[in-house]
Amino acid sequence: MCCCGCRWGRRADRRAAAPRRRLDRVTGRRRVRGERALPALALAVGLTVAAGGPAGADDTEDDSTAGSVGAAGVSIEPAPSDTLARLATDRVEAMTLPEKAASVVMGHVPGTDPGELGTYMEQTGIGGFILMGANIPADEASLAQVTAALTADPAFPALIAVDQEGGDVSRLPWDSLPAALTLKNAPAADTAAAFAARAALLQRVGIGVNFGIVADVSPAPGEFIFRRALGTDPGGAAERVGAAVAGEAGAALSTIKHFPGHGAAPGDSHATIPRTDMSKTEWAASDARPFAAGIDAGAQFLMFGHLSYTAVDPLPASLSAEWHRIAREELGFDGIAITDDLGMLQAAGEPAYLDPVTNAVTALAAGNDMVLTVVSSTADTAPAVVNGIVAAVASGQLSEARLSEAATRVAEARLLLAAEGRGMSPCPSCEPVS
Repeated sequence: MCCCGCRWGRRADRRAAAPRRRLDRVTGRRRVRGERALPALALAVGLTVAAGGPAGADDTEDDSTAGSVGAAGVSIEPAPSDTLARLATDRVEAMTLPEKAASVVMGHVPGTDPGELGTYMEQTGIGGFILMGANIPADEASLAQVTAALTADPAFPALIAVDQEGGDVSRLPWDSLPAALTLKNAPAADTAAAFAARAALLQRVGIGVNFGIVADVSPAPGEFIFRRALGTDPGGAAERVGAAVAGEAGAALSTIKHFPGHGAAPGDSHATIPRTDMSKTEWAASDARPFAAGIDAGAQFLMFGHLSYTAVDPLPASLSAEWHRIAREELGFDGIAITDDLGMLQAAGEPAYLDPVTNAVTALAAGNDMVLTVVSSTADTAPAVVNGIVAAVASGQLSEARLSEAATRVAEARLLLAAEGRGMSPCPSCEPVS
């Protein structure tokens, strides 16, 4: 797939001429923008469900995808997206309001004790957990025990995520694979290979989501995000972001971040809200391109940064309905929109963003499907956010329809991981990387 500037330059013309049809990487058929696709991990799952047996036995439109092998070496078994969507919808319709609210929260507490972490997940009912350094034991076997405990319900597993970029941001200390600082100066094929191997490491220990692909453009070594960005120019970054997503396919759900682009907004978003006056036209010709490439390659998660592009919307993108509209309608993203850590937004110290519950509700109303809480998170943080979401629906501040939409997207991803012995289970090629 070409992810260079020539392709981006034709996007507006195609949109104006006709509804854009995009290749569904699971079924092999073309789909019109707006039709939801089965996330790419379905390539690794021959989905079997109690209600319907093997999915897609009679629905294959293109046999050319059957029996192929994903980047991590797992068998690819196409499954129809309508089956998964129906199961997810049914699951969410059966949830209580508090269960829906909990399902869209990705939380965190420190610790490596499987029993304590399992209890935390069971008591909170949250839809996901992000592993930080304080959750990583000394070896793979121990980490696999941690993720097994966090999974909670194997039939509807929580989304276990990690920031495994490699290099400066590497939670798994045994990951010695090339990272962005090296890859940005190497052919895109090297990026694909590195992220395929990195995703295999995650697959070995039961981590299903990687917040690992930095789609920001950063040309100057002194910039905050430079060492982590996959390119110094839009074309190079786009090519490598697309390659990274393709590399992870079949072994981990891919996340591209920090939308709409940290490179154009100087500053450290862990401690401030970076701002830029870049126009939307400028953005579309530059910093948008790596995100477009990652979306076209099939990224299942799009992480929204606490970044303010004041010419588009003064709000941070993580709280901006306009940026979510742009991602969905103009870039064609149809996966899970997730905030960057809301604790970072609070830590910026601006009066408007000091209430973590208000931030979470605003983020969901803007279009996020999951809210992430890490910084200063305790065992009480996620329940407080869940209660706040429930109260917001009751008061009309957040519509239940919006919450259900978010919960359904999350449920689809969780159901992909639910096929016992498949999906994220170890595969023959997932050997330790030396």
